Amino acid sequence: MTRREGASSQRAGAGGGGGPEVPVPAGTGADGGGPEAPAADPAVGAGAAAAQGRAAAPPAGGGLRAPGAGPPSHRPAAGAERSRTGPGATAGGPAPGAGSAPRAPRSGRAAAWAELLRLPALFTVPGDALAGAAAAGVRPGPRTLLAIGSSLSLYAAGMALNDWADRAEDAVERPHRPIPSGRVRPAAALTAAGALTGTGLALAAAAGRPALAVATPLAATVWAYDLGLKHTPAGPAAMAAARGLDLLLGAAATAGGTRGGTWSGTRTGAWGGTRTGAWDGTRAALPSAALLGSHTLAVTTVSRRETTGGSVAAPLAALAATGVLARLAGHRRTRLPAGRRAAAAPGLPGPGPAGNPPRAGDLLAGALAAAYAATAARPCFHAALNPSPQLTQRAVGAGIRATVPLQAALAARSGATTTSLLVAALAPAGRMFARRAGMRKVSIT
Repeated sequence: MTRREGASSQRAGAGGGGGPEVPVPAGTGADGGGPEAPAADPAVGAGAAAAQGRAAAPPAGGGLRAPGAGPPSHRPAAGAERSRTGPGATAGGPAPGAGSAPRAPRSGRAAAWAELLRLPALFTVPGDALAGAAAAGVRPGPRTLLAIGSSLSLYAAGMALNDWADRAEDAVERPHRPIPSGRVRPAAALTAAGALTGTGLALAAAAGRPALAVATPLAATVWAYDLGLKHTPAGPAAMAAARGLDLLLGAAATAGGTRGGTWSGTRTGAWGGTRTGAWDGTRAALPSAALLGSHTLAVTTVSRRETTGGSVAAPLAALAATGVLARLAGHRRTRLPAGRRAAAAPGLPGPGPAGNPPRAGDLLAGALAAAYAATAARPCFHAALNPSPQLTQRAVGAGIRATVPLQAALAARSGATTTSLLVAALAPAGRMFARRAGMRKVSIT
């Protein structure tokens, strides 16, 4: 394969059932390593050598010597010995690096792990826990930070496990990925997946037993998806369940720190005490989890045809889902009267004294929902008109980026204005990080 063909194959991406490809950072070689050196021109090299020979000193024993000069020395000039064995050795000296195996630079190993763990995509994770806390009607606190750490760990574990499970397939279809290119060993990726999963569960346990009760099925769903469900019809549903559980993790962890429950008329359940608030908070976050999971379901369904293209139904379904989700996310939730099965949380927006909801919150929720629709809808429409692999990959990438404004809209829908703005700020931060890291496309599967 020529260098031009290798670059084209990297830009095209691949991956049956996966998300958009993570390109090798600019300036890397075909194997994902360091920058390629330009090929030497034999003619130019020969001409330069001839010119150097003409301009060199007379050969030993054949030139004139000044009167009184000693016999010609056959020792090399100062630095000549180093020139034969150093990095600039010529054909007369040993080859560069002879006798030693090449080692990847430390920066190259770091870039390989950043590509394996999909670091730019990690910016879409904290919004899950923050939107869950907002849906539970509780102000984010230290337990929310623990939930975010748990989510990040479990997400990164899923990315490492995904590439380990697909290493044989990637060796054929995506040889530039870290494992098939040799930049990351399969055993190291599997070890990292296990360690990150343990870290995520430990952080969830530190946030409380309710959070651990949600994080455990979340971790099981991640491993089940990567090891078997991804290539089955249940794959998109499993991915959607994982994203929804991630939002519920934030709700359970944050509401679990409230004493006596957050809602009026709290009933005593099996968890009792402080866990009653976590139960009701998790239940109140179910609608937001369903909306976020529906978006993930649509994006994952489109991603299953991103290599071959040809699917019109999947982008059209995703386009329709985007419109419905934007409509629902742009309307603020109203408080239910006390005494119902789901009582209202103080702080959740409801009818004011005149029966009208606050206007500023509605505008913010509507603006964020419009940003979500603008990010996801247009690429899906183009992929439906021309379901080529390239346009399908663009639709998937746009769906991943649209996750952040959807999370922000869900937080604003629950009345958490500050939280929604904080979540919305993650979108430009993720784009800036991706540009600096040279990773213009990311994959969630």
